[in-house]
Amino acid sequence: MKAMIAALFLLLVLGVPGCSDGGNLPQIEHLIGVSQANMREPWRLELVRELKEEAAKYPEIRLVFTDATQDSEKQLQDIARLMAYGIDLLIISPSDVETLTPAISEVYSKIPVIVLDRVVEGYDYTLFIGPDNEVIGKQAGEAISNLAKSADFKILEIRGVDNYLSSAARSQGLMGVIKNSKNISSKVITVPNDSRDAAEDAVTALGSRVGDYDLIFAYNDYLAQGAYRAVKGIAKRPFIIGVDGFTGADGGLEMIRKGMIDETITCPTGGREAIRYSLDILNKASGVPKKVILRSYTVNSDNLESYERSLEKSGTPHAGPIRVGYAQAGTESGFRLANNNSIIAAAKEFGIDLTVIDANQVAESQVDAVRTFIDMEVDVIVISPIIEVGWSEVLTRAKEAGIEVILSDRRIRADLDDLYLTFIGADFIEEGRRAMRWVAENVPADKRTVRILEIQGTQEASPTIDRKRGFELALAETKGYEIVYSGHGEYTRESGRLFMEWYLKENNWDIDVIFCHNDDMALGAAEALEAAGISPGIDVKIVSVDGTKEALNALKDERLNCVVECSPLLGSQLMKAIKDLMDGKELPFRACLKSLILRTKEHIATNSSYFCVIFGLCINA
Repeated sequence: MKAMIAALFLLLVLGVPGCSDGGNLPQIEHLIGVSQANMREPWRLELVRELKEEAAKYPEIRLVFTDATQDSEKQLQDIARLMAYGIDLLIISPSDVETLTPAISEVYSKIPVIVLDRVVEGYDYTLFIGPDNEVIGKQAGEAISNLAKSADFKILEIRGVDNYLSSAARSQGLMGVIKNSKNISSKVITVPNDSRDAAEDAVTALGSRVGDYDLIFAYNDYLAQGAYRAVKGIAKRPFIIGVDGFTGADGGLEMIRKGMIDETITCPTGGREAIRYSLDILNKASGVPKKVILRSYTVNSDNLESYERSLEKSGTPHAGPIRVGYAQAGTESGFRLANNNSIIAAAKEFGIDLTVIDANQVAESQVDAVRTFIDMEVDVIVISPIIEVGWSEVLTRAKEAGIEVILSDRRIRADLDDLYLTFIGADFIEEGRRAMRWVAENVPADKRTVRILEIQGTQEASPTIDRKRGFELALAETKGYEIVYSGHGEYTRESGRLFMEWYLKENNWDIDVIFCHNDDMALGAAEALEAAGISPGIDVKIVSVDGTKEALNALKDERLNCVVECSPLLGSQLMKAIKDLMDGKELPFRACLKSLILRTKEHIATNSSYFCVIFGLCINA
């Protein structure tokens, strides 16, 4: 009734379309507010079109749009208006993350919130949907590297100032690929806005020098079209790559068809996904993730038609049982036991035929398990990779067999991205970053340098690589902190104990903070410290990652000081993704769970009912 009354008000006051003939009020179940940062950029106009087009498929929902005109204060007012209308869910693309974060957090305390395009600080939202702009830049870099055959290959980059954050990420991805190519050089032009005219003027201003460039990489297709206008008359125009890949008369796909640009890298808006996930959230469906990172494709004249055909495909529910092979990493820790149990339980809940092979922490055994699943001709293979490397041969074989591969909890080496479909897991980099931020806030470096000992997890495992990277990124933001030694355990309690015993034997004790990549190693290290007469948590601060029951009990006992939660409960998200895949829906590039909660003794003391025990672990209730 609330949504129907609000919808009637909007129909009368705002003129929102949707009345049926004869003036009957539509049977609206859900009213969704959409707060747009602006409605002038081509990308955002495409987002609005996709939202409306997808919502039209569901008569039970209505959308109400507001346009902040890139004014954060106006967007705050827009949010207040939408809440006053009685919306059931808010979709927002923030104009300014810093300004909008508190307001989004307040709305999230009342109704679900989906954030698009720009992720806000913290995790006070229901779902984030957006592209990976660094990956988009990486895809451009790979295309450029394939084209750069000459001894001196020159690139002209054209960026707009309206999307600084996305441009910075795309540049980072691009340079990560081409920085070591000695024959490739790049010049950057920044135009005052994302218009075709601004790009055309900037390239035209180069005069005859434009002929020196072999390739133009424009940070969207409209800038690319402006560049084309400036160079189309020269004898040998540069190769042109754009970004966005929209359909329609003015979109990047049509520009390729007309020969105006040579390649585009798709940057999905997330509009369709926002509506679909809105319904899942409002209907309380199982398995909705915390973050959805959308997939980008490189499109050129060779694959244009096949890409367009893929856009027209409609999902068809899978007939018969879904057969899934799960190459389980092992049972080395409390986290892994809970993770495995979550996946097995969710398979039963979703009616999926799951076959499990335990690799017992042996990488070769895990590869053999995947070979077994290929021979079994399962529908989907799920892997939680023990290490990042050594997967090329077997995943190529799976691809040739037409079997999709999903990575759970851990990833593989980045240059094998095209050999698996999607990754479902935690944000390991943010876990490491939060661990170091806690150190900076709670262990002051005002008198001397704070000395940090790092106990990493298994070598070449993606959580190890990313947690270390995140920790070091946050470390670089501070002064007075130093990692004096960093070595590897195996994510087991025993390896943490042995590592600490070795360090105490070989070194004079002068450590202020220990950062362990998981709880089991932290607890093992604490045992070794106690045996040596050092009080863990008091004489030395200990920070770990996971959130196991025993680690949280150690927080209460002051043996550990901080735990960054990494939820092991991936099962529902994983099985929902498999069901969606088998029903013909496109999966995102990555889907991440909510975790990253800092647990401390003070947090536990003030939140006595804050946890529930599931599979032996404590998670946010």
